[in-house]
Amino acid sequence: MAMHLVNRLALVYVAGNLFLPLSVWAQEADEALPLIRVTEGQATREVSEILAPEPVERLTSDPSVSLSRMGGRGLDPVIRGQGQERVDVLLDGIRVEGACPNRMDPPTSRLSSALAPVLDVRTSNQTLRWGPIAGGQVVATTAAPDFQDDVTTGHVTLGASDNGNGKLANGSIATGSDRGWIRLAGGYDEADDYEDGDGNKVRSAYKNSEGRVDAAWKADNGFYVKGLVSRQEERDVKYAGSGMDAPKTDTDILRLELGAPVASGDWNLLAWQADVDHVMDNFSLRPATMKMLTASETRTRGLRLTLDQSPDAKTNWAIGTDFETNNWEAERFGGATLDTLTSVLWPDVDRDRLGFFAERFYRIMPSLQLGAGVRYDRVEMDAGSSDKTFGSGMMAQSAADIYTALYGTTNTEATDDNFSGFVTGDWRFSSRQSMEVTASRSVRSPGVTERYIASWSMMPAMRWVGNPALETEKHNKLELALPGRSDGWHWRPAVWIDQVDDFVLRTRNADQVSVYRNIDARLLGLEGELGWSNGTWSTASKLAAVRGENRDDDKALPQIPPVQFIQTLGWQKMGHQLELEWQVARRQDRVDLESGLDAGTSPGYGVLNLTGSHPLVEYLTLSWAVDNLFDNTWAPHVSRANTDPFSPEAVRVNEPGRTLRAALTARW
Repeated sequence: MAMHLVNRLALVYVAGNLFLPLSVWAQEADEALPLIRVTEGQATREVSEILAPEPVERLTSDPSVSLSRMGGRGLDPVIRGQGQERVDVLLDGIRVEGACPNRMDPPTSRLSSALAPVLDVRTSNQTLRWGPIAGGQVVATTAAPDFQDDVTTGHVTLGASDNGNGKLANGSIATGSDRGWIRLAGGYDEADDYEDGDGNKVRSAYKNSEGRVDAAWKADNGFYVKGLVSRQEERDVKYAGSGMDAPKTDTDILRLELGAPVASGDWNLLAWQADVDHVMDNFSLRPATMKMLTASETRTRGLRLTLDQSPDAKTNWAIGTDFETNNWEAERFGGATLDTLTSVLWPDVDRDRLGFFAERFYRIMPSLQLGAGVRYDRVEMDAGSSDKTFGSGMMAQSAADIYTALYGTTNTEATDDNFSGFVTGDWRFSSRQSMEVTASRSVRSPGVTERYIASWSMMPAMRWVGNPALETEKHNKLELALPGRSDGWHWRPAVWIDQVDDFVLRTRNADQVSVYRNIDARLLGLEGELGWSNGTWSTASKLAAVRGENRDDDKALPQIPPVQFIQTLGWQKMGHQLELEWQVARRQDRVDLESGLDAGTSPGYGVLNLTGSHPLVEYLTLSWAVDNLFDNTWAPHVSRANTDPFSPEAVRVNEPGRTLRAALTARW
């Protein structure tokens, strides 16, 4: 495919592939394919040190994933052209909702840097135990400690970066055995504002600290208990893509998991609690003439029970149920002493979701496997303080008044009965080639912001109002892939289509107010991957293209990334590893300027990054990266529009210019 490139190169961080053995691509696939791939609660390989401030940056090695940047933290993934509420994030099987109406703290910002998890991106329904997939699912799995016949294990990492004067320190220590262990982990990282390729400062400074304790125990009969307590504190986080910054965000997570063998499988019970408190304002970290402050919080409680069975070598089946309750509340204050309530952004919104799923996978013959699953979710939502007035005098009003004025609805209660399902097949028709086909229907209830945000202003263009009367979003998706491997080569071409009924579109009305409405939409995509390795050298080429169509208005959907391509060349020997990555994106002309979400068309770019890892002594490793090798200025198409008054020339929030990162890790 011909691609028009402009002379703009950029930073793309590839730490996710920095330490993986490059020879893995040369391994032949096992003859027996797994029937159900489950990562929740399972031990997996340990992820090596991460130089980037957020583990989610590793997803940029996949061209079907784009990251929307608003500042130094809070990178928000867009998967196959769909982001925000359409991307589900699971942290070791649990959901942690953000507390910022403007998504300064998307769920991916809760990924641990001290114990970097394995990240698995899912784009189609091949299991429904965690809910249906609308746009994508990011599943993060933290590995259990590997004692290797010792009673203690752990690591310490110290690192820095030159652009923005970044610093990081994290570590962990665990004691016990595979039968029972306890682990302490924590970390701290900070950075000042970085410079883009033109040498302009980008508001991106932050401070982030975390601490966690997790433990596990397993009895002789197979019964096990796992627990986690963690706290994350983010301070003084600046955002070039917002009119406010976040001086404080605190996240507290509790997780408890039980399970045991039963019959021909096992049962698993998972309970969790996640509390997030967030403060953003326009005066703590920047000058302001009219002060504004928003205090917001979210509370999540969840419970999931699953039963997995494998009655014979050909069959796996699973059933389960889960219940999750959420509460969101956000209020904005203004005035000289910040004592005037100016908006009830999230009017004490409650959401209760009860779900049931069942799925079965059957191997008809050694080369052919079929699977199917169904899921039902009952979702109930309501805004408890929608009648609470804000403003004063003749301007006093409530969120309910705004909903009525814009949408003509007086009912803030919503009840959804969502039925989802999938059918999938995997046919290995030769020793080197197989075909995967998945057809699915995923029903998504509109999120808290889509239904209930009530941000009011004297200026219509600054208003942002949710629609309680929105219908559920129905995704009808078909995907075909032809993966294969032979003689050190591997490949995977894929095509997919997603027909969406009642797509929830954020746009602007005639008065320039940001509103929501349902439309019919269609997304189509093409992806390809080709790689080779001989154990020392390796190379891989990856391509992703997506087209989004607003079928009601016969125009493009907003926030659709351009064609993206990634080429890597790697070398490894005796533990030393080097990798050169080139990321390319075509210009994007298909935009929806009326929505207010696209900052405009975007030019294409090309990015070169160089990374390396070197063992110094038995327990010490040096890791380094040079990002944006040619120090150019660029921004992903999906990044937020630049609103920084101190750097007004940028259209979007620009990525860092050339950046050198380095870290030393001691591991035992």
